[in-house]
Amino acid sequence: MIAPRHQTILFALLLAASAIMAIVLWQLREHAHQRLLQGEDSAPTQAPQVAAAEQATLILANDADNSILSQVETLPLPQDPGARARLILGKLLDLYAAPNAAHPVPGGAASILQVFLLPAPNLVSGATASPLYAGPVGVPCRPPGQPYQPMDEKMPCPADPKSGGLKADTNGPQLAVVNLAAGFIATHPSGIESETLTIQSICATLHANLPRVTQVRFLVDGQVHPTLAGHADLTRTYLAANAVPTEGQHP
Repeated sequence: MIAPRHQTILFALLLAASAIMAIVLWQLREHAHQRLLQGEDSAPTQAPQVAAAEQATLILANDADNSILSQVETLPLPQDPGARARLILGKLLDLYAAPNAAHPVPGGAASILQVFLLPAPNLVSGATASPLYAGPVGVPCRPPGQPYQPMDEKMPCPADPKSGGLKADTNGPQLAVVNLAAGFIATHPSGIESETLTIQSICATLHANLPRVTQVRFLVDGQVHPTLAGHADLTRTYLAANAVPTEGQHP
């Protein structure tokens, strides 16, 4: 049986349309593939920047004889001083959290929440300072570029003599404010010798790697905390240079 003439013509038109559509779709696919390749060529993927490895001096405590010793580690250290300080202290606490550590303290690097570096306050004639904060009473402090933190009202802050009696030298000695995690305080072994060793090793490590750091203050979750684990005073300002040991020195 022969199909009617009009059906044959319709079939031929549909077949031609299908062929044309197939050709168009193939060309569109090729164009899209070429655009994708051009996009990859014009915006090549850049390797992430990795901080250069540098030597850092860690001041490690030893519970066996209550001594502190220096140890050199090679670490990828960023250029920002505050970030460097946090990473170095994190490595120090990682060593304390390691199995068979000479000064075992749980927590590791996560225990260092922040390290702020500020001009070290120096009392001028006639100035009064809070014995708790070692800074002018009621003068809030916020590190440059940092959002408001609950710690702002409690951080020691250098100020103009007219506003509290402290004078800051932006190129001089620095105060490091170390913000510890509450979990570190909760799990730290209690005892005057153990707590003193931890404080001394942190202060000495900061000064050994950032010589401008001459004073150290401690906060816990952004708040002033009375002691480390019941003994070492966290409300005072520590003189970092005094904590740097000679080999095998006892605190």
